[in-house]
Amino acid sequence: MSTELPHHTIEGAPAAPALLLGPSLGTSTALWDAVAPELCAAHRAVRWDLPGHGKSPAHLIGPGATVADLADLVLALADSLGIDRFAYAGVSLGGAVGLHLAVHHPERVESLAVICSSAHFGGSAPWEERAELVRREGLAALAETAPQRWFTPGFTVPGLVDDHRNTDPDAYAACCDALAAYDLRGVLAEVGAPTLVIAGREDPATPPAHAREIADAVPGASLTELAGASHLAPAERPDAVIAALRGHFGGAAASGMAVRREVLGDAHVDRAQGNTTPFTARFQDFISRYAWGEIWTDPTLARRERSMITLTALVAHGHYEELAMHVRAARRNGLTPDEIGAVLLQTAVYCGVPAANSAFAVAQRVLAEESNE
Repeated sequence: MSTELPHHTIEGAPAAPALLLGPSLGTSTALWDAVAPELCAAHRAVRWDLPGHGKSPAHLIGPGATVADLADLVLALADSLGIDRFAYAGVSLGGAVGLHLAVHHPERVESLAVICSSAHFGGSAPWEERAELVRREGLAALAETAPQRWFTPGFTVPGLVDDHRNTDPDAYAACCDALAAYDLRGVLAEVGAPTLVIAGREDPATPPAHAREIADAVPGASLTELAGASHLAPAERPDAVIAALRGHFGGAAASGMAVRREVLGDAHVDRAQGNTTPFTARFQDFISRYAWGEIWTDPTLARRERSMITLTALVAHGHYEELAMHVRAARRNGLTPDEIGAVLLQTAVYCGVPAANSAFAVAQRVLAEESNE
């Protein structure tokens, strides 16, 4: 294999933690155009092109290539940039490269996000057939049908489709060879890096079942399914992908998400994440980053004290749906039913008896549900 490096771009401060971003088959670094600028606020984001894709030389791989060959190119790139350990996020084939790195080079991968990808891609035969077709006829026909494979109906990104059309056919076919030979199902339990798996609910290429297979097998992995997303989620649902990756990789959002889960419970947070839409993605990130990552993590007040304050504020403003959630949170934070009752009794004095009356009804229902569990 050539020692020449894949084409790559770098964004973010040189001293920031490194985050490598891997592409999908048939795309280029442009796949990350709507995501990388947001991530580079906290990371040194390095995007790379597959051989023969974008601006990468086609001769970097040849017939019979493997995902291991692509992973070696990524490691050579990281070495050339002086990057020893890195976070990694990849889409489809790029996600397969990340999983391979996490299994076979665990000393290099600090954390991992696998996006619209799989531990296998449906067996060797379809990829062998596609490789043969592309070597014989080129990429024009596949490029015409790319939007149906990549995006939900009515959505497209013409620049990415052009990338597909302009990819070197031999390099594309060699990547198909790599997908044909790839199957990590038997070694997923060896992944030790903290892992996030993201699935597009409308992805025909790697359906959510493939993501669940990874998340179930990788120790401690978490799974986020994005509504309204197909195979190229970073292009179609960038805000939701940004929020998920920030929560997994980044500073206050990561610690905030941990506290949010501890206080509100996994079931509630999973529902909130799963229901994230382009309209709500930034709000979800805001909540994890500021409310949970800065306020609830401040050690000045204990969590039980914060629960008391939160209960009072919710009663004062009549937010009774939120009150039910935070009565459960108060129990997790160590408040007894009697202490919760005392807080609500005090709200009767300072927020009004009708507000406290409604609050007691909500709390009584929640506490009764708890005792019946």
